[in-house]
Amino acid sequence: MKDARVTLVTLASDDLERSAGFYAALGWVRTPAGNDTVIFMQGEGIVLSIFGRDDFVKDVGVSFEGGCPFPSIALALNLASEADVDRLFDAAVAAGGAPVKRPEPTFWGGYSGYVSDLDGHLWELAHNPFFPLDERGHLDLLTPASGSDA
Repeated sequence: MKDARVTLVTLASDDLERSAGFYAALGWVRTPAGNDTVIFMQGEGIVLSIFGRDDFVKDVGVSFEGGCPFPSIALALNLASEADVDRLFDAAVAAGGAPVKRPEPTFWGGYSGYVSDLDGHLWELAHNPFFPLDERGHLDLLTPASGSDA
């Protein structure tokens, strides 16, 4: 299972400094690594790589002419409570993020909302009472939640 992990997520950005400020408001910490084309933000067990869009396109070696009107991926932050979801949603919007869907109770029994960052990347902020968080706040879907039949 050592290989079954995401350690770094790269997001293309039109404004590195504004994006760094947005993610700092969500609790990510800017690291000294990086340069004028990429900023690295440390989170709990994962790093965000905020890459200048033009430099990212060059690095990947493909063209995104016309862009993508709707991102086909959403990243998620699972939180311990509904109050934490509301707090982080408000912090994201205050830092320049766009409220896509205000947090609300979900059909699956949790509480969730969506915000997009300054470059349109979708982030789900969620409290899922069926997905236990360990003592570090990491999802642990291998250990049955108390009271579950799993």
